[in-house]
Amino acid sequence: MFLIWVFQLVGLNSGFGLNSGLNQSLTYIWPLPCEHTSGNETLTVNPALSLSIIGHGGSFRILREGFRRYKRIIFKFSSGISVSKNSRRIRSLYDISALRIIVKSGSDELNKTEGKSVVWETIIEASTIYGALRGLETFSQLCAFDYTTKSVQISRAPWYIKDKPRFAYRGLLLDTDAFPLEVPAYPKLWNGAYSKWERYTVEDASRIVSFSYYLAWCTAGIHVMAEVDVPGHAESWGTGYPDLWPNATCREPLDVTKNFTFDLISGILSEIREIFPFELFHLGGDEVNTDLWDSFVLTDCWNKTRHVKQWLDDNKMKPKDAYRYFVLKAQEIAISKNWTPVNWEETFNAFAKSLNPRTVVHNWLGPGVCPKAVAKGFKCIFSNQNVWYLDHLDVSWDEVYYAEPLEGIGNKSKQELVIGGEVCMWGETVDTSNVQQTIWPRAAAAAERLWSTEEALSADNITVLQRLQYFRCLLNRRGVQAAPVTNYYARNPPSGSGSCYWQ
Repeated sequence: MFLIWVFQLVGLNSGFGLNSGLNQSLTYIWPLPCEHTSGNETLTVNPALSLSIIGHGGSFRILREGFRRYKRIIFKFSSGISVSKNSRRIRSLYDISALRIIVKSGSDELNKTEGKSVVWETIIEASTIYGALRGLETFSQLCAFDYTTKSVQISRAPWYIKDKPRFAYRGLLLDTDAFPLEVPAYPKLWNGAYSKWERYTVEDASRIVSFSYYLAWCTAGIHVMAEVDVPGHAESWGTGYPDLWPNATCREPLDVTKNFTFDLISGILSEIREIFPFELFHLGGDEVNTDLWDSFVLTDCWNKTRHVKQWLDDNKMKPKDAYRYFVLKAQEIAISKNWTPVNWEETFNAFAKSLNPRTVVHNWLGPGVCPKAVAKGFKCIFSNQNVWYLDHLDVSWDEVYYAEPLEGIGNKSKQELVIGGEVCMWGETVDTSNVQQTIWPRAAAAAERLWSTEEALSADNITVLQRLQYFRCLLNRRGVQAAPVTNYYARNPPSGSGSCYWQ
């Protein structure tokens, strides 16, 4: 939880507020804080804003780097020119020249509560450095460059903000497709990449995790959860190791009969464990036709591959039993590496009673799965494809926004088993040329649903739209290529010229 107070003890300036074309009664902070109050005054912020850290956080490099990062964002358009004599107090050139951060915890571990934070006389008080960083993000959104005075200002001061995330898990999935990651113990594995130029080295993966955890421009403290999807969606593995395929024409699901299959899975997980320290690891398990056991996919592939069929008969298994065997064996491997397994919902739908009780069920096929999963004691991640799959370009911002992860779960203790949600950006229809405008701003709509309390959120579509349009423009100013909010199809360009705030 964090609190923010922006207050000036000796006096406040009347001054310039938000763009006069915007509804100034709205709070243009995204995501919306759970509690906040504001006034009707304007403060100026010194481009030479200084930082002091008090308490256990004083030595933390993460926090100082975060302050420098946000300072560059806040003063991007400011050249340090003073405000005019008519609009400044005589006693001081700027109202806010210093920011104090108080951190109570000495740990730099990114925990689930993210701590508590306050800006008073521009003070941020936090239980952890990550709570303080969330407070810095909110503070940065209060700051806006005024072109008339050529200064950074905070409108509607004094501010009091108390905030905390509604859900601990707030995710964005980015699909790499194929298998482009280097695994030194199995050097032929990345032969399944699209080309030799489209790969991730071990160092690349480490830099991604480090950047997300320490250096990301928007916030620091972002975990990276890797996914190794088995037994389906692994055809590319056999490019380098054909023995993983049941036969030359049946290339997935992977061969369930061979020790080599599970040795390789164990080897992959062992090699990447140090790269991905996050406690959760995704093992996939989806789209292995769990509802079609007698259809051609599993029956043809496993039943019609002689050595697999013999193995099934010897072990008195049908293909659906072999699917369960494969998933559970992969879970055992992940747990032995000190990971908590995450699996797509098909595994729960097919054999919930057999899943390891630590399993986090990842919903995607539609509504209604999380209520069933939490009723059986499993944790759940909400990603209903009808509303939170970003490759569905005809899903509008408001459909994303009003999707409720706790729908159908009335019991408080069961609600707590829904750890959060994740919007999914699958790679079939995106590349570097359009991925940002496909993700944003719709992902932001889900982000507010996952952060803000139901009590804080407005049911007024127009109010939310104006705030989201403002946030989309803020993303654009920060270099994120967020598409217009009201496009019928996501990532389309504007329909005509006009203000960013009305597109």
